[in-house]
Amino acid sequence: MAEKRNVFLVGPMGAGKSTIGRHLADELHLDFFDSDQEIERRTGADISWIFDLEGEEGFRKREENIIEELTEKQGIVLATGGGSVISKKIRNHLSARGIVVYLQTTIDKQVARTQRDKRRPLLQNDKPEKVLVELASERNPLYEEVADYVVDTDDQSARAVANQIINKIGL
Repeated sequence: MAEKRNVFLVGPMGAGKSTIGRHLADELHLDFFDSDQEIERRTGADISWIFDLEGEEGFRKREENIIEELTEKQGIVLATGGGSVISKKIRNHLSARGIVVYLQTTIDKQVARTQRDKRRPLLQNDKPEKVLVELASERNPLYEEVADYVVDTDDQSARAVANQIINKIGL
């Protein structure tokens, strides 16, 4: 039997990684994991609380360990945290262990999709758009560097994006 391939979704918060990832996993009959949800499940605490207690550095260390472990599995779809690509180690694991798809979106769409979400510690301030612009300038080149494919999520349903990914990667 052929080895099952992994599909790793990267991109900024609000790009739809978790929602699209679930659809993609269903269509491909693969297991779905979300690195942020896995961190919350294992620690028993939400991301905001981890950020408050351990800072971003503590959270990133946890994220690195979880993604290293998850990328060793076979036949999964993994939605990564928006900032995970900051880690060279994570980028290397993603590149070496599966197909990486960068879900691209605009700042305007990110603002619209995240404005009511209180679970995003980096956006809990009075200028979330400014933060998103700064994050994009730092992270977008890293998403592009690690990606095998780039898919725009702005004006499509999650199911349509999942189908577009399937067509691009040929699984």
